[in-house]
Amino acid sequence: MQAITSTDLRPALQNAQVLVNLKSGRGAQHPDVHDLKSAFEAHGIAAEITRLKPGDDIPAIAADLARNGAGLVVAAGGDGTICGVASGLVGTDTVMGVIPLGTFNYFGRSLDIPETVEAAVAVIARNHRKSLPVGVINGQVFLNNTSLGIYPQILRTRESVYARWGRSRPAAYWSVMKTMMRLPRRLKLTVTTQDEQREVKTSLLFAVSNAFQLRQMGLEGAECIENGQLAVLIAPDVGRLGLLKNGLALMLGRAQRNQDFELLCAQSLNITSKRKSLLVARDGERTRIKAPFDLELRQGALSVLTPQRDAGAVR
Repeated sequence: MQAITSTDLRPALQNAQVLVNLKSGRGAQHPDVHDLKSAFEAHGIAAEITRLKPGDDIPAIAADLARNGAGLVVAAGGDGTICGVASGLVGTDTVMGVIPLGTFNYFGRSLDIPETVEAAVAVIARNHRKSLPVGVINGQVFLNNTSLGIYPQILRTRESVYARWGRSRPAAYWSVMKTMMRLPRRLKLTVTTQDEQREVKTSLLFAVSNAFQLRQMGLEGAECIENGQLAVLIAPDVGRLGLLKNGLALMLGRAQRNQDFELLCAQSLNITSKRKSLLVARDGERTRIKAPFDLELRQGALSVLTPQRDAGAVR
């Protein structure tokens, strides 16, 4: 079983660099800068707040803070923002704090981090560090999942749905169905793991590093992550009705292995495609990446402040 090690930091935290995305998830419930500062000051921590803007290179901003000696960088936003901050901190001595402000908050919820600012800051103030594995695709970090195929298109649709109806979980689910009704083009991929190589034709390849997210979605594969591997889900090659059926099963938490998806467990894998590049989703964000694709679960790459809990827990 993949353990998450833990170490208390000493001395107590006194300063925090806070990168906040106020455009994430639950807009009306977001704190303002004064609220954030006050929440940290209540625990004796001086917080310097940076408001992120569309187009900001979040990994570069976080990496620059770490390079200049920041001991604590806090990511306040949705999973995409948190992933961006983590990307800049992986492999450094800087610890990451988390204030979940997104729609689903899979990363924060997987670590029992509260979804209110005051409670999340209280977790940070307890100063309890855990070393976590991260997923990597062609050098780019993901904390929950990465995918090829239909899901990046779903994210594109979701942006337009959010713009019209606002950010919510029902709107996100509707984006899934709306995209699947258009019958996206299938991918022809060669997937190579440590054990096998196979040719697949699929509308979706979904690699997950967060067991909590799989359980929330009613999907198998948590045992892969518990054993220090990625859970790789591959959708079958089906037509429009099959895609809609799979999408409905996924949203209802009723998707079944070997019927709605095939499951592979792999610590690392290589994926080749006839296309020179593909649109790839990482924790809710879209990026075009050149093929081939090398994926791995990199152990102990990120330190995060979390509530105290058993050292053997797998998120």
